[in-house]
Amino acid sequence: MRLIRTLVLAGGLFALALAFGFIFRVPLALGIWPWEDGRYSYLFVGSILAAVSAAMVWVGWTGELGVLPAGSLNIFVIALTTAVYFFDLASQGRSELWGFGIASAVMALISSAAFLWSRKLPLTDSRPTPMPVKISFGIFVAALVLAGGALVLRLPVFPWTLNPDSSVIFGCIFLGDAFYFLYGLYRPVWGNALGQLLSFLAYDLTLILPFLMMFDTVDPARYINLIVYLAVLVYSGGLAVYYLFVNPQTR
Repeated sequence: MRLIRTLVLAGGLFALALAFGFIFRVPLALGIWPWEDGRYSYLFVGSILAAVSAAMVWVGWTGELGVLPAGSLNIFVIALTTAVYFFDLASQGRSELWGFGIASAVMALISSAAFLWSRKLPLTDSRPTPMPVKISFGIFVAALVLAGGALVLRLPVFPWTLNPDSSVIFGCIFLGDAFYFLYGLYRPVWGNALGQLLSFLAYDLTLILPFLMMFDTVDPARYINLIVYLAVLVYSGGLAVYYLFVNPQTR
């Protein structure tokens, strides 16, 4: 198990380095994105990587390997759906995307194997998940499915204009994240909620300040999108801060 912990921790630190690369638009990091994109899209990718890093570093540091099924399921859904999309685009003549499709398919296989292996591992922290957290997770699942489906259909969900291909990929990410929180409802113990809240907090902290600064430049047609997105960030961040650091039963 020590080797698994080390690999998870190393993976989390690598994801953190990539997160900073996308947030600050370092060419070396941006080079792994399949097409040229805009500032806020790179920031969003950085926020997702920061969320992944937070959960992986926590798991690797504490050795709470029993929470790996939720994260593995999340990655599996993202990898499987993006693989299908990359292969579809490649078959239409965009041959440079074959490699991305193969990489996503390999990641889907690895994450599915990790899920099947880790779902039998015991959870150290089996305290029940507080009811407000469970209710919030249910709301997050519904919101992520709706927003993810809309993004796959290339509907205007985000407060900035998306590259159509990025819209589909971001939709796949949201759908995968829905399964992350859904697993926390399927096995509602605190060990299966802490990682999700850590991830959401890292995601929130990455986006909230840039989004607050966006009010002066946002397209008026997307003003409501920005307000709704910020409301989600503030609520989820407050929820995470309270139950991770304030509430005496869970901090």
